[in-house]
Amino acid sequence: MTKYDDFSRLELSLPACRSNYRYFRSLLRPSTKLLVLVKANAYGHGAVEFASMMQAEGADYLAVALPVEGVELRRNGISLPILVLTAGTDFFPEIIENRLEPGIPNLYTLQALCDELARQGIKDFPIHIKLDTGMHRLGFMTSEIPALLEFLRQHSEVKVKSIYSHLAAAEDPAEDEFTRGQISMYEANAQAITDGIGYRPMWHLLNSAGIERFAEHQHDMVRLGIGIYGISALPSVHLSPVASLKVKILQIKKLRPEDGTIGYGRHGHVAPEGSVIATIPVGYADGIDRHLGCGAASFSVNGHRAPTIGNICMDMCMLDVTGIDCEAGDTVTIFGADPTISELAGILGTIPYEILTSVPRRIERVIIRK
Repeated sequence: MTKYDDFSRLELSLPACRSNYRYFRSLLRPSTKLLVLVKANAYGHGAVEFASMMQAEGADYLAVALPVEGVELRRNGISLPILVLTAGTDFFPEIIENRLEPGIPNLYTLQALCDELARQGIKDFPIHIKLDTGMHRLGFMTSEIPALLEFLRQHSEVKVKSIYSHLAAAEDPAEDEFTRGQISMYEANAQAITDGIGYRPMWHLLNSAGIERFAEHQHDMVRLGIGIYGISALPSVHLSPVASLKVKILQIKKLRPEDGTIGYGRHGHVAPEGSVIATIPVGYADGIDRHLGCGAASFSVNGHRAPTIGNICMDMCMLDVTGIDCEAGDTVTIFGADPTISELAGILGTIPYEILTSVPRRIERVIIRK
């Protein structure tokens, strides 16, 4: 018996993680560094657990969205360099204390950081310059580069560790002309900054889809996000799902036709010949979207698919297990190898990211090592 036998759990497969990591590594030159994104609780997988796996596997860098995410990793023994993509201006003391490296999208943020560094008497603090090449979210526009260079020449508090941008649609062949335009703009602007500061920072542009489809532009480093978690941009590539959400059946009920309905709103109906219903301990508070209820999705029970029946509740949902040999305590797979996260995303008309990041911290993360 393991301590999680009676709990809902998100299993993280270390072998699957290694397999995906090595696939992406195989697309790169030996000299190209690999940054792994562990923001948003490692896309719902568990930031500390996943960052530990990546550190052991040989990643060169990690990236988080917010300073608090980087602080959590430092407090749990993660020593890799950590890029904070959305550093803001309110947490520079924590960033400095925890050896985090902020992404800098504008002069306002850069000035605020330099003010704090000057107050502490710090020189050559590592920063990462974010360029806007068409995403139009964050980053320096081409017209702002001269002012950036002038600022950098006047401030020794910082040193540019890397120059980066983000591809908006690298996964979509219909947008390849736009993507190549982004690449060209990035390379021209990164070169202008490199020439202007007089030394060569790292360049990095490619995300997971970019690594698979535009590897010739890998530069010094690439950023591996959704790909490491098992989602490929190429239909011919089948990566290994790292996360499997598994729960135990709480109770089974054999309902007669006259028992009528199941769940909130009475939207589940007992079949004319009767139904066998299994209740499991996950609901919309656990990332099981309500639109997966009323038979829209089915989960795996002892090798068979069991459709949802009735509405998804906050902490529970019900499955129609009529004809399936199962009992209380048996395992149900919500997503993993079967069904896949992509299947559920297709039902919901969304992307796998949204489902993965919706799994809350109250679901225990368990690393499966073999």
